[in-house]
Amino acid sequence: MKKTDAYWKDKLNPEAFRILRQKGTEYPHTGKYNLHFDEGTYSCYACKEPLFESGSKFKSDCGWPSFDSAIEGNIRYEKDTTHGMVRTEIICNNCDGHLGHVFNDGPTDSGLRYCVNSVSIDFKSDDKGKE
Repeated sequence: MKKTDAYWKDKLNPEAFRILRQKGTEYPHTGKYNLHFDEGTYSCYACKEPLFESGSKFKSDCGWPSFDSAIEGNIRYEKDTTHGMVRTEIICNNCDGHLGHVFNDGPTDSGLRYCVNSVSIDFKSDDKGKE
């Protein structure tokens, strides 16, 4: 699903375009999914590819939604050396949308903390009547 920036600029709101296509970051503690713990699936906001199950989400106090694992095969990992740091960027494998970064400081058995921008994800509740 390789689309041009013009395509995405037409389909996404300005903040989603800035984060998903230009690798931006939302301000900490502002995203709607930061403290969201309903049961369901978190998908890429741009292409709707399922990325994280709610069972992998945890409260990290870092200011962004945090997960300890991703749906296998749906996220790509790339070295990110911007801003004077070395990090691992997480990218939607389907549409190349920037999601955030993954760190090796998670508190669960996986040891991982997928730090994700709320703007880059959407949520579908397991309860058909909720969203």
